Amino acid sequence: MSWCVFDLAQKEREIAKLEEESSRPDFWQDQERAQGVMRHLAELKAEVEGWRSLEGRAAELLELVDIAIGERDTSLEEEIRSHVEEVSSQVEAREFELLLGGEYDRRNAILAVHAGAGGTEAQDWAQMLLRMYLRWAERRRYQANVLETSYGEEAGIKSAHIEVLGDYAYGYLKAERGVHRLVRLSPFDAAHLRHTSFALVEVMPEAERDVDVKIDPDELKVDFFRASGPGGQHVQKVSTAVRITHLSTGLVVTCQKERSQFQNRETALKILRSRLLEMELAKKAEEEARLKGEHVVAGWGNQIRSYVLHPYKMVKDHRTGYESSDPARALDGELDELIAAYLKSALGEGKE
Repeated sequence: MSWCVFDLAQKEREIAKLEEESSRPDFWQDQERAQGVMRHLAELKAEVEGWRSLEGRAAELLELVDIAIGERDTSLEEEIRSHVEEVSSQVEAREFELLLGGEYDRRNAILAVHAGAGGTEAQDWAQMLLRMYLRWAERRRYQANVLETSYGEEAGIKSAHIEVLGDYAYGYLKAERGVHRLVRLSPFDAAHLRHTSFALVEVMPEAERDVDVKIDPDELKVDFFRASGPGGQHVQKVSTAVRITHLSTGLVVTCQKERSQFQNRETALKILRSRLLEMELAKKAEEEARLKGEHVVAGWGNQIRSYVLHPYKMVKDHRTGYESSDPARALDGELDELIAAYLKSALGEGKE
């Protein structure tokens, strides 16, 4: 892939430099910097070890090919072909990860889905998107945890937060940030008319406690209330739900998923830290755009992607022009091609 540049020797020199720095007696005097260095060191080591492992496998394959040629042993052909395809696939995946060079790209992600205007129809669409991302995480063998869900009155969800755990989860999912549009025959319309629904997807890197974001306890207003749900046995009878207001920014986060106040408070703080980090990143991006003379659109803006189920079938990403006639695949979590198209486009335009 011509757009990939990776220098193993340079990375190994960087590892040696960081290891030397971490061995100094005064290294841990600045806890915040030390933790950042150790995190970066671990990421570099994992990256280099992955490439070195592939390098070793490729060398073993070449030896196997030499043996097969030397002994004129055609019985090894199928085994060699299988290993070559596997190694090639892993190399391609690692080359693609070189697109994800942002400071937080390797982090876990917190993704939020919010129903737009449109009542039950939009809330059902938000739930469809939530399922889509859970299926995507499952396909990539990421761990996905639903942190918080606010249910609609009749069907669907008003909003939800999920935590996606795995290498480059944020790097991939940042491609999904924006407004998603659905066009379909409504199952909630007695006349079965065509409806257009919107939902907002937010993606945040998971913030590290007291490293990326420091929260002053005096800046927090914490309220406890009874959890609500879709009804019946799902409704809590005690005040375990938590609402945290960050007074200086006005950010409000609620959590009612767990059965204890402590667990809900910790989850709410995790979401709040990520929201504060994302707010800082957005400020930096806006300042950079201002200095470049670019127009920055505040708010939702236009949709980034449309999913059309009627009168024809199509999913189209409006940022890249990528489209497919099989929206069902995307809604079932097969998003890699859409994500890859965006990341390559963003790299080419210098947005990353």
